[in-house]
Amino acid sequence: MNREVRVGVGVIILRDGCVLLGERIGAHGAGTWATPGGHLEVGESIEECARREVLEETGLEVYSIEKLSFTNDIFEEEGKHYITLFVTASCDGGEAQLMEPHKCMQWQWFKPDELPTPLFLPLTNLLKEHPGLVAT
Repeated sequence: MNREVRVGVGVIILRDGCVLLGERIGAHGAGTWATPGGHLEVGESIEECARREVLEETGLEVYSIEKLSFTNDIFEEEGKHYITLFVTASCDGGEAQLMEPHKCMQWQWFKPDELPTPLFLPLTNLLKEHPGLVAT
């Protein structure tokens, strides 16, 4: 196991009662569905990271970013350990674009009671601790 713990930021974007998820194909978690997000950079605020990652991954601009919760995520097979900081964000217009096709296969909006499987470990852990959280 890598001896380094990394910090990730996951952005839950809700629109018209649905949450935006992408199907991962790169790095760890390939084949799982995840919120937009990524690594927190040195000197960056959580809100700045959320805005940057969503724009880089989807082309969408988000606002009204609010802290939500965090998870402790140990990827046994990949030998990685993350603390994931989850935030909620608003995004009124536009459709998610596939900005990083080497990392994500597709973006889709899902109703919270019809989430795809399998989910990315941090999102799975979040929903175990807070069932129905993405429905808020």
